[in-house]
Amino acid sequence: MATNLPSSSKPSNLFAAVDMGTNSFKMVIVRSDPTGKFLTIDRIKQPVVLGRDMPSSVPNPSLSTLSQSLSLQALNHFKEVLNSHKIQQARFAATSAVREATNKAEFVDNIRKTLGLDVEVLSGEEEAKLVYLGILQFLPIYSKIVLAVDIGGGSTEFVIGFKGEVLFATSLKLGHVSLTERFVKNNEIADMRLYIQSVIEESGLVNKVKELGFEMVVGSSGTIKAIEKAIFSGYGVDVLKEFQREWRFSKLELSSLVERLCSEEEKVLRDGFFKRRSEFIVAGAILLEEIFEVLGIEEMEVSGYALAEGMVTEVLARVYSDYDINANARWRSVVRLASRFNSEKRMKSAAQCAGLAKVSNLNQICISFCVKYHWLSCNINII
Repeated sequence: MATNLPSSSKPSNLFAAVDMGTNSFKMVIVRSDPTGKFLTIDRIKQPVVLGRDMPSSVPNPSLSTLSQSLSLQALNHFKEVLNSHKIQQARFAATSAVREATNKAEFVDNIRKTLGLDVEVLSGEEEAKLVYLGILQFLPIYSKIVLAVDIGGGSTEFVIGFKGEVLFATSLKLGHVSLTERFVKNNEIADMRLYIQSVIEESGLVNKVKELGFEMVVGSSGTIKAIEKAIFSGYGVDVLKEFQREWRFSKLELSSLVERLCSEEEKVLRDGFFKRRSEFIVAGAILLEEIFEVLGIEEMEVSGYALAEGMVTEVLARVYSDYDINANARWRSVVRLASRFNSEKRMKSAAQCAGLAKVSNLNQICISFCVKYHWLSCNINII
């Protein structure tokens, strides 16, 4: 998969994070400044689907030879991209599927020996904390008590945070890939609902959420973003203009979508709309509906950032002494305002052009374009 990074970018302000998830491996590359503001320059995704090896009914799951081979191919591609653009600050982290695998040590060691890459295997709590850090970069919610929910392929992370501090974090072995493999493929929807309810009940999550409370709920990652997109578009009209989106949905809207997704008559439409995610969207949507029900959630806001951006944020906080955890959310307010009147493609081109302008004497047209769409975002604080 090609990248759109400019080849002459300065390496010092380019950072990357790789989320080795249960469903796919995702790399995000950002351009940053010392205050904490960063702009996503590119995203690259490889559909590895480690979760097929990790059914929740198997007591001692392990990563298959095929999955390990696909993982090495994906990571080698990421490494080539990083090397071609001289990006030295890159972080690799594995989540649920690798975390639960009995052969994770051998897998991580093989990656180190074959590709020279060091991979962190995150605990569920570490993953949850990074998700919270990521959503703080997308939404200006620093001063609110936030319940964050992140549905992945092999697990779901729950975090309650306030002013950048994690008050509570946990990870439950409920993921859209593992639930699909165990229940949806056997058409055992009712059993899946009971299983989800029992796992949540036994975890003590409900009591902890009641004890701490929350002012708002934020969802993140691919499944929840796909659900929001389906609700916003009316499910079936795949024409989106970001400036019109509210990036939120209600319990009633979610329930209506779940009802449609579970209909056999909807399969063709579902496959066309959700594409590769279609295989797992039923499990993901039902899981989210059950979470809404047991935790008493009426509305969820959606973050475009999650684990990978949280990883980037931690790296930037170590690199820059004056790092401001709120800077990026304020900056995004400007970027989203500019996006109301221009396409995402033009915004992305502007950011790349601005980076080039710092290292080469480009013509006045390019510089003017950058000033309009990039400099403004870098220098105006809106909260």
